[in-house]
Amino acid sequence: MFETYLEILFGFLKAFLVGGTICMIAQIVINYTDLTAGKILVLFMLFGVALQGLGLYQYLVDFAGAGATVPISGFGYLLANGAMKGAQKGLYGAFTGALSAASAGISAAVIFSFLIAMVFRSRTKKN
Repeated sequence: MFETYLEILFGFLKAFLVGGTICMIAQIVINYTDLTAGKILVLFMLFGVALQGLGLYQYLVDFAGAGATVPISGFGYLLANGAMKGAQKGLYGAFTGALSAASAGISAAVIFSFLIAMVFRSRTKKN
């Protein structure tokens, strides 16, 4: 029984360390470069795609689970993984595989963004 709890705790620790390291790298990039937030997001997503294309990101996902899949680099991993699986069915599958792999997350983001926009009212930031 205790071993199960220890295993769960160790899983949380691995996820926290990997996810925290990814976020720490992003914070360092924010602090020491003039890149905008959008460029940093795209950069991290492309790193996830590139690492999965090289077959390296899967090891990180297997080790840390949600610590590697939740950050934006995990979205890049998801797109690349779907494209690689779809490419086994041909060129068309390479394009549709990425979209079908990420469709649930994208749909949820769009739907919840719409619902929040209906509830709250946007306004300009006062300096």
